[in-house]
Amino acid sequence: MGKVAAVLKVMPQDPEVDLDALQERLEESLPEGAKINNVDRDDVAFGLIALLPTVVVPDDAGGTDAVEEAFSGVEGVESVSVEEVGRI
Repeated sequence: MGKVAAVLKVMPQDPEVDLDALQERLEESLPEGAKINNVDRDDVAFGLIALLPTVVVPDDAGGTDAVEEAFSGVEGVESVSVEEVGRI
């Protein structure tokens, strides 16, 4: 059984959102079996910075749907999109 690594783009609701606190809330919201390997930051525009967590989930977990849903429900998150997906 393999694993899937995905880079997600998490957009905060506004530029004033504390990105360190948001990152902690994302880590706490992860479904069982998923983990964050790395989090990059991307300057979007007008002071808005997106978080780009690399999430690893088991191949049998149904892809990234559960992680996307969990991240979407986190306070301070405006949107979540998948940027890259690959098997490891």
